[in-house]
Amino acid sequence: MALRHETMNGLLTDLYELTMAAGYFEAGKAAQRATFEFAIRRLPPNRNFVIVAGLAEVVDYLLNLSFRTEEIEYLRGLPQFQNASPEFFEYLRQFRFTGDLFAAPEGTPLFAGEPLLTIRAPIIEAQIPETYVLSAITFPTLIATKAMRCVEAAEGRDVVEFGTRRAHTPEAGVIGARAAYLGGCAGTSNALAGFRYGIPVMGTAAHSWVMSFAGEAKAFRVLQRVLGPHTIQLIDTYNTVEGARIAARLGPPLWGVRLDSGDLLSLSRQVRAVLDEAGLHDTKIMASGDLDEHRIRSLVRDGAFIDSFGVGTQLATSADAPAMSAIYKLVELNVSGIQRFTSKLSDDKVSVPGAKQVFRDAARDVVARSGECGKGEALLRPVILEGELVEPLPGLEQARCRAAESVRKLPAPLRSLEAAEPWPVIYSRELRELIEQTRRNLTTCQPLS
Repeated sequence: MALRHETMNGLLTDLYELTMAAGYFEAGKAAQRATFEFAIRRLPPNRNFVIVAGLAEVVDYLLNLSFRTEEIEYLRGLPQFQNASPEFFEYLRQFRFTGDLFAAPEGTPLFAGEPLLTIRAPIIEAQIPETYVLSAITFPTLIATKAMRCVEAAEGRDVVEFGTRRAHTPEAGVIGARAAYLGGCAGTSNALAGFRYGIPVMGTAAHSWVMSFAGEAKAFRVLQRVLGPHTIQLIDTYNTVEGARIAARLGPPLWGVRLDSGDLLSLSRQVRAVLDEAGLHDTKIMASGDLDEHRIRSLVRDGAFIDSFGVGTQLATSADAPAMSAIYKLVELNVSGIQRFTSKLSDDKVSVPGAKQVFRDAARDVVARSGECGKGEALLRPVILEGELVEPLPGLEQARCRAAESVRKLPAPLRSLEAAEPWPVIYSRELRELIEQTRRNLTTCQPLS
């Protein structure tokens, strides 16, 4: 996959990442190598898995992260940095990521309790990315997962992403379109996503197009002249069935018609009858308008004559599950050649020490210590080593195929829209022993130093 190679703004992070960076530097810790881990603490509601997305954004970020002169001067003027030494700001001036990244490939289904990526680097280089990495992975992962649910519900009918106008920012619309395609959508309405990522772009016309003409017949005729066989007529501006009759009288070229309101089940039957009566048996019906996976499933199971679905708001915002309980935690340190394992022990927010690997076979996932040998596929793979990309990332089409094939292998209940018995995720014996040993070490009273 071609990366965008844009300079990444070092200030696109939470302030505490930078104040900690200053603290690490002043404490003489800048050279300490640290391992941080992005892990899924809990799945979103009614999700039996999530589809990994967003890795390309993370790679771009790490390879191009830097601080411009004006950004460093901004930090120097903040009261929080009044005690930072000039050497710290010079460190930021030379800042580059020189560490390692291991990650599950995009399109991989993951479950609660599993690491998704690992960053190993000098501690400041590993700490600063926390905010960006959490955001860059979580949002597209939610959208890809939502898309997969809509596609499953459609049972072979196309689902098209229509959501940029409802996304939280225009750029979120572009990123969301890519994630939705990765999750199985047939295309997007977002032209920039099509240009940037090679996603098929699809669209019809708005009601304003129809209303700008004196009547629907003229509006439909002109659109056909412009779009030819790609024409999809929006027929519900005034009277849906009458709109279908007008489109049918005009005849080919006509890919299809779109329903955007009303009782989609009943209207699809009436419109199909109009089209078939006119001999337009191959003309398709697309439906849109506040659809989600549950409405799609209901329409499909009730026998609606709908060939494809356009999904906007619910998909572009992952409306029923807009957040994911993901964490980015320090799991081990190398201090002067001595390995020290770290863990958070607070109630409900325990983190698991040590760098890890996830092994998947046909029956379960095993979370093991990094370096262990396990059965099945090892999911966390090297992506960046010593600040250099190991090999080109798989393309979007490859990630999309991986997602579809991997989900097909999951038990049917996990692919349902309702919560199912969780996929087995267990810890290896060595990891369990490390957890217990680390807990004992951390709960032993230590003198202040």
